[in-house]
Amino acid sequence: MKHLLAAADLSPAEIASILDLAEEMHAVQSRQVKKLPTLRGRTVVNLFFEDSTRTRGSFELAEKWMSADAVNMSGKGSSVSKGESLRDTVLTLDAMGVDAFVIRHSGSGAVHQAAGWVRPNVSVVNAGDGAHEHPTQALLDAFAMRRHFRRHSTESWEDKTIAIVGDLTHSRVVRSNVSLLQTLGAQVILVAPPTLMPAGVSTWGVEIAPDFDAVLPRADVVMMLRVQRERMAGGFFPSAREYTVGYGLTRDRLERLKPGAAICHPGPMNRGVEISSDAADSVNSLVLDQVSAGVAVRMSVLYHLLGGEGQA
Repeated sequence: MKHLLAAADLSPAEIASILDLAEEMHAVQSRQVKKLPTLRGRTVVNLFFEDSTRTRGSFELAEKWMSADAVNMSGKGSSVSKGESLRDTVLTLDAMGVDAFVIRHSGSGAVHQAAGWVRPNVSVVNAGDGAHEHPTQALLDAFAMRRHFRRHSTESWEDKTIAIVGDLTHSRVVRSNVSLLQTLGAQVILVAPPTLMPAGVSTWGVEIAPDFDAVLPRADVVMMLRVQRERMAGGFFPSAREYTVGYGLTRDRLERLKPGAAICHPGPMNRGVEISSDAADSVNSLVLDQVSAGVAVRMSVLYHLLGGEGQA
C-alpha cells in the first residue's frame, strides 16, 4: 500500500491483513504502557480542515502509540486562513521531509488530488473528503462487526445483511462502507427517504428499501447515520419528529430487530432523532466498540503504509 484514499482500492486480502493486524494492535490499548517502537523516526502530519473528535483523536493516538512524530494542523491554524491554497500547503509541508499526511477536507476529491502532489515516497490517508469517502471508518466498522459475528456465529460475510439507514446523500461513510462490505461479500441494504438517497445509487449494486420496518427482521447489522444538517441547504424532510417516526431506530423498532442483530453508528449521534438512547446503549450496540476499534485500525493502516516490509 502506498496511499489509502478509497475503500474500493482495497482487495479482500488487504482488508483481511489490515483487520488481522488491528486485532494485535487492539491489545495494546489494554496495556499500562502503550508505546511501540514501530514507527520511530517517522513523521505524520494530521491536516484537518474540518472539525473532528473521533477520527482526529484516534489517528493522533495511533501515531503516538507507535512512536511516530505527529504534527497536528488545522485550516484555522495554517496559512490556508490567509488565502493559501491546499496545493501550496501540502507542497510546503511535503518539502519539510514528512513521511505521511492524514487529511480531512470538505471538498470531495481533495485528498485524491493531494496524493498527486506529494513526493513518491510519501503516503496519504483519506480521513474524510466532503461527501465522498472515509475508508478508515469503513475498516473500523468492519472490525467491530467481525468481532460481533465471531462472538455470535461465524466470521463469514457471505450470509450477512447490513442495513445502512439515514442521511445517505450527505454521507461519506455510506460510500466507503458499501464498497468495503461488497468486497467482503456481504449484502447491503440502503434505507432512507427518497430525498436523502444519493444520486446514481441505482448503479451501486445494493438493495434500496424505503420502508425501514420491512428491513428490520432481515438485518444482521443496522448502521444508523446522523442527519447532517450542516451540509443541507434546504428542506429534505418536514420535521425532525417525522423523520424519527419514519427512519429512527426507536425503542419500538429495537424490539423488532432480528435476534442478535448489532447496532452501529459512526458518530456523532443525534440521540432522539436517528437513534434512541435505548438503542444506542443496548447490549448489542457496537457504538463504543467502533470508537475503540478506531485506534487499532488506524495503527494497522499506518503500519501497512509506513512500517511494513519494504517501507521501513
